[in-house]
Amino acid sequence: MVLTGDQQTHFVLVHGACHGAWCWFKLKPLLEAAGHRVSTFDLAASGTNTQAIQDVATLSDYTKPLLELMATIPPEEKVVLVGHSLGGMNIALAMEKFPEKVSVAVFLTAFMPDNDHKPSYVLDQYNEITPAEAWLDTEFLPYNADQTDSEMSMFFGPKFLSSKLYQLSSAEDLELGKTLIRPSSLFMKDLRNAEPFTKGGFGSVRRAYVICDEDKGIKKEFQQWMIDNSPVNEVKELKHVDHMPMLCDPKQLSVCLFDIAVQYA
Repeated sequence: MVLTGDQQTHFVLVHGACHGAWCWFKLKPLLEAAGHRVSTFDLAASGTNTQAIQDVATLSDYTKPLLELMATIPPEEKVVLVGHSLGGMNIALAMEKFPEKVSVAVFLTAFMPDNDHKPSYVLDQYNEITPAEAWLDTEFLPYNADQTDSEMSMFFGPKFLSSKLYQLSSAEDLELGKTLIRPSSLFMKDLRNAEPFTKGGFGSVRRAYVICDEDKGIKKEFQQWMIDNSPVNEVKELKHVDHMPMLCDPKQLSVCLFDIAVQYA
């Protein structure tokens, strides 16, 4: 179905840690073929962005490309924000700053904060239940080895990618991921010092959560815990998909996003 101008939705797709705009290369044309507008971009120190992660001190710095895009959206326009994985934290920041420009925010197997705790809360809970060995060959390194409380960078190893994130994706997509990922960060030091998101900002935007049933990176049980912790307007579940639904089954994901857009955008 091709839409007319007044039915057109503007999707803003936000990638997860270590990834970049490239990970949406299958989904973007599917959404555009149906007549929608799609914006994809690299967050700071991601994809082809020239910064190094060690130069990105805070979640806000990391999110700057998204915040700059949101600032250009005309006042009369609203977008559908889609955040994947750690991208949930980026879209939460955009919701906080530009609530009037978001028709619905979609957390795609993503970390989803709440209004009651510091932004680090869901990441702290995740780290608490995730044993160190579950990270396999992921590398965590301090930005500055001379500082005891330095922010940490994070770089997924090939074993972690193949067994926790891409286990149902094609060999070609896994190879693409191995080639293109870059070091990122969870910005734990920054988020533990930050104020909670507000009810008038983040809390005023309608939210949908898309569960990926065979995600081994952020398991279904933890996705459900986040939904229970901060209830949303809509929950949808993708079947037989891993942590990378935009690569694993882009058609199923596109139908899911169309459904959400029709209801809320």
